[in-house]
Amino acid sequence: MTSTFFETIKNRRTYYAIGSESPISDDKIKEIVGNAVNLVPSAFNSQSARAVVLLGDAHQKLWSITLETLRKLVPAEAFKATEDKIASFAAGHGTVLYFDDMETIEGLQAQFPSYKDNFPIWGQQANGMLQFTVWSALEEAGLGASLQHYNPLIDDEVKANWQLPEKWKLIAEMPFGAPTGQPGPKDTMALEKRMLSFDK
Repeated sequence: MTSTFFETIKNRRTYYAIGSESPISDDKIKEIVGNAVNLVPSAFNSQSARAVVLLGDAHQKLWSITLETLRKLVPAEAFKATEDKIASFAAGHGTVLYFDDMETIEGLQAQFPSYKDNFPIWGQQANGMLQFTVWSALEEAGLGASLQHYNPLIDDEVKANWQLPEKWKLIAEMPFGAPTGQPGPKDTMALEKRMLSFDK
């Protein structure tokens, strides 16, 4: 059991080369995300993380919104590289959007003022655990994914297009699809520089 768990973590990589196919059904994808949302822990059991699964036309719409937003900001002579990058995400099967529900976080700040400054941090930590859990589960199901951050540039249009609550703060976007290429080698810093152990 433990070896399988760590094998999944080891195999989870950033896949930029993804296609529109999926080895599992859309219902299974939604089940994976739903299980992660339900099971990932959060400080004070706040459950402040939110996820939105975009498939089909909705997935394409997201990356169209992102492309047109960036078109207004990126110099024309440099836009081709941006266009190619966005096209690689749009080529996937779907995207998971991750949000923090700031209404929940602000409610906890009011309820527990001594910890006021910590609740946004704890919310981000819970959201990170959700992202990692979904990412790993998608990998285990045969899907490649990457984590992108075009927020806050696209936040308002995303919320307006899908009529999402105003207090939902976009944290990250995760395009996914069947891998069409493999990630390159990954450098890993020596463990002794990153982990210490004491028994006294």
